[in-house]
Amino acid sequence: MKSFFNTSTAIASAALAVCGVFVSAQAADFPAKDKVITIVVPFAAGGPTDRVARDLAEAMRKPLGGISIVIDSAAGAGGSIGANKTAKAAPDGYTLLVHHIGMSTMPTLVRNIPFKVESDFEYLGMINEVPMTLIAKPGMPANNYKELSAWINDNKSKVNLGNAGVGSASHLCGLLFQNAIQVDMTTVPYKGTAPAMTDLIGGQIDLMCDQTTNTTSQIEAKKVKVYGVTTAKPLTTAVLKDVPTLAASGLKNFEVTVWHGMYAPKGTPADVLAKLNGALKIALKDPDFIKKQEGLGAVVVNDKRIEPAEHKKFVLAEIAKWSPIIKAAGVYAD
Repeated sequence: MKSFFNTSTAIASAALAVCGVFVSAQAADFPAKDKVITIVVPFAAGGPTDRVARDLAEAMRKPLGGISIVIDSAAGAGGSIGANKTAKAAPDGYTLLVHHIGMSTMPTLVRNIPFKVESDFEYLGMINEVPMTLIAKPGMPANNYKELSAWINDNKSKVNLGNAGVGSASHLCGLLFQNAIQVDMTTVPYKGTAPAMTDLIGGQIDLMCDQTTNTTSQIEAKKVKVYGVTTAKPLTTAVLKDVPTLAASGLKNFEVTVWHGMYAPKGTPADVLAKLNGALKIALKDPDFIKKQEGLGAVVVNDKRIEPAEHKKFVLAEIAKWSPIIKAAGVYAD
């Protein structure tokens, strides 16, 4: 019997050793030239997160040996469909996720969420932070935030506040805005930022609070009216430098930015994660990537949150921040 157990142990040890060599070999060969990396974006094509992901994919190609990187738009359910697709993908480094602040709101916002944000992903690092802008249809009679506030109070429930869908950045900003001014508006959710913006420009809805990555070009073209930015200090970009903060305009304690991060399926080999994180760090220093993000009003992250552990720590803190706000509002993305 003793001999049998010794033999079994030896076989098991050998099998584990072979497995370890195989995983190491996979990591050493990553990324393979004949493979394609897919970045899942859990929102509609053409939206702000899609734009960030496409710019990042371009910047990460070179440090990853020129591998092809494609974008897979998997929108729906507050961003949880695309996130779940990534969580269930093979943990080999060839399927990644770029998600925004919704990564911290899904645990509360989405009923019966089929994964755990805290434990079903490998955190790769933060990408950027994007200010928000409060914008209105071009025919809005108000010329500044004070006048807009008076107009909202006069119309209240008649005001149509658009967003890109339940759980989107524009939905969350709108939720905070209504809470801050204590006015319930008629909320109009769309399947993505692009159709919401189209209706805002066309005057079918009155207001929207959305990311500068999506609003800057419309503001510059004077297709919408802008009433303020959601940062503590004014922005310095050419298009938005003269736009006041909402705080300075009278909306106290209303500061919110939308951040983006990158994730991989849980169980992705450590060596592969290290290569992806290294490529991400190089991309975040790429002058063209920085220029594109700045042109959209986004600030590329250059602090400790580009490290996986700090990225995860930040997201967990955001979950704790947003959970009571969403519960109080009683909104869910089924």
